[in-house]
Formats: sequence, structure tokens, C-alpha cells
Amino acid sequence: MTTTSPTTLSIGEVSALTGLSAHTLRFYEQEGLFVAPVRRTAGGRRCYTQEEVEWLRVGVKLRSSGMPLPEIRRYVQLVGEGAGTEAERLEVLRRHEERVRQQVADLQEALRVIHTKVEVYARHLAAGTADRVWSDGPAC
Repeated sequence: MTTTSPTTLSIGEVSALTGLSAHTLRFYEQEGLFVAPVRRTAGGRRCYTQEEVEWLRVGVKLRSSGMPLPEIRRYVQLVGEGAGTEAERLEVLRRHEERVRQQVADLQEALRVIHTKVEVYARHLAAGTADRVWSDGPAC
């Protein structure tokens, strides 16, 4: 009977797959943002599994959506602790979801203001009155 070991990827391969630099991957490891320690080859090089790459994709989305590193670290810690932490993990995610929803709402409001300004400028430019755009204030 033969056993197959999971395919592992080098730091360069993971960097290419995720768009994260090798420096960022090492930083994430140093900050404890992996559920388990990153394994090393006999030569000491980092080797990642596909599961770790998938986790990185989640972690990157959490981070890019504004989740602070300590919260990501806490979420990772809870995942690592396993069964019994699901409710707390859900709460971490729900709190972040609400913050992201608020960010989206704020951005939508900003987009409305910008869109109004674009319309004002377009009307004034078409009418040849662009020099008066700010004569009566910002016209939001």
C-alpha cells in the first residue's frame, strides 16, 4: 500500500498563486495568522499545502476588508482550538460583517455625492458656465 503526501508549494509558488509577496507571507506567519505552523522542508524552506493557500485567500479578504490583525489572529486561534469555538468564531465574523456593511453604505453615500458633483460639472461644462461651478458653494 502506498500513501500519498499532500502536494506542497514553495513560498514562490504561493506568492504567485495569491499575489502576496514572500515578505508578506513571512509576516503573516510571524504574526500567527496561520492555523498551524507553516511546515519546513529538510532544508528549512517553507512549504505550504493547498489548504493553507485557501486559508490565505480568506485571510487576505478579511484583511483587505479592514479586519484588524488582532481580530484575524483571534479568529485563527479559535479555528485552531477546534470544536466548541464555533459560536465565538461566528460572532467575530458577524461583527466584521457589520463593519463592512457600514463601510459599503458609507462608500455608497460618498459615491452619490461624487456623482452629483460629476453631473454639476458636466452641466456647467456643456453650458459653458464652468467658471461659475463654485461661485455659490460646492452644490452637493
